[in-house]
Amino acid sequence: MSVSLVVIRLELAEHSPVPAGFGFSAAAGEMSDEEIKKTTLASAVACLEGKSPGEKAAIIHQHLGRREMTDVIIETMKSIPDELKTTVEERKSSEASPTAQRSKDHSKECLNAAPDSPSKQLPDQISFFSGNPSVEIVHGIMHLYKTNKMTSLKEDVRRSAMLCILTVPAAMTSHDLMKFVAPFNEVIEQMKIIRDSTPNQYMVLIKFSTQADADSFYMACNGRQFNSIEDDVCQLVYVERAEVLKSEDGASLPVMDLTELPKCTVCLERMDESVNGILTTLCNHSFHSQCLQRWDDTTCPVCRYCQTPEPVEENKCFECGVQEYSYLLTSQLESQRIYWENKIVRIEKDTAEEINNMKTKFKETIEKCDNLEHKLNDLLKEKQSVERKCTQLNTKVAKLTSELKEEQEMNKCLRANQVLLQNKLKEEEKLLKETCDQKDLQITEIQEQLRDVMFYLETQQKINHLPAEARQEIQEGQINIPMASASSPASSGGSGKLPSRKGRSKRGK
Repeated sequence: MSVSLVVIRLELAEHSPVPAGFGFSAAAGEMSDEEIKKTTLASAVACLEGKSPGEKAAIIHQHLGRREMTDVIIETMKSIPDELKTTVEERKSSEASPTAQRSKDHSKECLNAAPDSPSKQLPDQISFFSGNPSVEIVHGIMHLYKTNKMTSLKEDVRRSAMLCILTVPAAMTSHDLMKFVAPFNEVIEQMKIIRDSTPNQYMVLIKFSTQADADSFYMACNGRQFNSIEDDVCQLVYVERAEVLKSEDGASLPVMDLTELPKCTVCLERMDESVNGILTTLCNHSFHSQCLQRWDDTTCPVCRYCQTPEPVEENKCFECGVQEYSYLLTSQLESQRIYWENKIVRIEKDTAEEINNMKTKFKETIEKCDNLEHKLNDLLKEKQSVERKCTQLNTKVAKLTSELKEEQEMNKCLRANQVLLQNKLKEEEKLLKETCDQKDLQITEIQEQLRDVMFYLETQQKINHLPAEARQEIQEGQINIPMASASSPASSGGSGKLPSRKGRSKRGK
């Protein structure tokens, strides 16, 4: 995207005051103010050099034409940084104390001095200011020039840190404008609202901190509607230079390498061929092509010159009666023919360019459609594969869910069986313990009985080996055993067994 920079020149009348802070130059770091002014007025100085005052006035009036100087209202809005605010507050506080001291001293002097008449105490002059200090009113003409060099926004070159909104509707107040630029308040250094004789609209100059901030504002707001109700859009241009010149210095004379943008008399907006098409009539008046199409008549909107006069047999002046010569009609027809031929060539050229642009856009659209179709096919394939994967995963999830339910049921049964088995194990352990105790008792009794049997057998054998007299004596003998005490278990055990032994001996005998 390419843009052309503009130069704004404020031509002032001889006795008009100069507005403060209006001057600006994007090349301020490369050239001094004197060099810029010398370069700007080079063509004017060359045109007026060696001329008398009368000739200079005639040349200036010739270039000025019918344009009249009017009041131009300039409203300046500056952003005050935080550091400056604190400095101003400190300065006010520091100035307050000496002022109060001076007032006290002055009051003491007045009391001590003798009173004079009231007329002698009044000052000769009283300074005052009326109105808004940020609003200045000057008398002059606003000129808008366009540079012939185009600059690309993508190139990393110097453009400007100042932008101009060409047309802002008059219904849009300063508060509405501040709301429109509110996202960029931190990077705006100052803003100047310029109102001239143009009805229903005004111009705004916005100075940014850096060129990058200006580029960001241009990309974000150029071509954007001011609000959602009206159709007016924001038209931005880069300002290469803003200058103030007096009319007697040749401010209305042509400037080298610059083209002044005139106003369309139909819509009263600046005519720029990079924004809208410009059409020039036979009478050398220029208009926007769209504005001239809305003009129903075939005459010029300014001078009412007929662009397509109808040829008649007798062309006669109504005042003097003199007939118009045929060669005048022929020359008019020839000029009309040349005009329409040029217009047709221009229309054919514009149409060919539009057709080529449309072809290029159509090709780009077809390529974009093909790319989108390929992307759509790839996305459909990916969708099918993802759906297959989802189906497989759903099947696996269902299978795992059923298995999980079976495992949960089995686990539940196993837990129930485990409780039963644990109860049975406790009962079996209890029975086993009781059985073991009974067996231990039985084993103890059997061991005692076995010991008695062994004792009996041993005694029987010993008796059999004794001589017959000894055996006879033993068989006829008696054994007296005293009664054992109840507390001695051994004696009680022995007493319990001796009768059995005695009985056995008796049975043996």
